[in-house]
Amino acid sequence: MMIDKSWTLFLDRDGVLNEDNVGGYVLSVEELQLFDGVTEAMRKFSGIFGTIVVVTNQRSVGKGLLTLEELHRMNAQILEWINEKGGRIDKFYYAPDLEDDAFNRKPNIGMALQAKKDFPNIDFSKSIMVGNNLSDMQFARNAGIAKSVFLTTTVHDLEFPHALIDKNFETLKKFADSLND
Repeated sequence: MMIDKSWTLFLDRDGVLNEDNVGGYVLSVEELQLFDGVTEAMRKFSGIFGTIVVVTNQRSVGKGLLTLEELHRMNAQILEWINEKGGRIDKFYYAPDLEDDAFNRKPNIGMALQAKKDFPNIDFSKSIMVGNNLSDMQFARNAGIAKSVFLTTTVHDLEFPHALIDKNFETLKKFADSLND
């Protein structure tokens, strides 16, 4: 599969770009830590994909554990780290909803439709979703996203092959290294 600037990359945040607090939440800039290789991966993606967006469930906001101001500070810090190394993220989308069936909360497609509205060039049939939870993979299927890539950063007990997963990698960097080689 040859990917070019007509393709879009959808990324989950916690457990994909930054280390996740499994069973809890990342609640401040001070707790943020990018995975090794993320800035290099993002630089490579920036040269390949026309649009790169982050779609992240952030239930901690809905629970009142994280303010929107701190969420925006965290996203700005991630963006700064990535931009410093020549990468980019075009926009962050987040779902603060508490209810699992909320329209914007993955696996529902609200954030995909927000991205499509903001970036009309997005073609879901020429898009890839990278995540570390089955809800990310189901989001890809529900939105008609062409490929789903699962990172085994936090969930280690899935059997592969899996019906919702097209490819799996240990890290975002390993996925980036596999592209257009």
